[in-house]
Amino acid sequence: MTGFSRRAGLGALLSLCAGLGATPAQAQAQAQGHDHGPIQAEAGWSRAAGAGRVGAGFITLRNSGAADRLVAARAEIARTVELHTHLHENGVMRMRPVEAIDLPANGAVTLEPGGLHIMLIDLQQPLNRGDTVPITLVFEKAGEVQAQLAVQSAGARGPAAAGGGHRH
Repeated sequence: MTGFSRRAGLGALLSLCAGLGATPAQAQAQAQGHDHGPIQAEAGWSRAAGAGRVGAGFITLRNSGAADRLVAARAEIARTVELHTHLHENGVMRMRPVEAIDLPANGAVTLEPGGLHIMLIDLQQPLNRGDTVPITLVFEKAGEVQAQLAVQSAGARGPAAAGGGHRH
């Protein structure tokens, strides 16, 4: 057997062993090097905001596994990152922190303006239109999931048309 054939055979054997017990989707994800578990973060976006100000993150979370909860988020660009919701109190819209955001089994949750969202408090640098902001989402069961927020204009109402978010 040539050196190449041995390496190819060993690679195939290791791939087969690594894939044992994995679902076809997990095996494919492992082979592609993109195994992010059951949680997928899609179409993440934010609005432009100045340094020292507050920004917000919006994203769709899809879960192909058991029910989970988003319990925290981190972003180097902000001094503090909190999970928030909007509430109507006496005819006034107010933001309030939440302990966690439930993500149903085999379901999805969209964090969006006027609802659940991620607050980026005391921005260390401005969020400029066209920038991409890395964030870490922390789930109770799935652990950490890396995501990106594509910065839109200050008045944006959603991610840019035609795939304005990032899929991770």
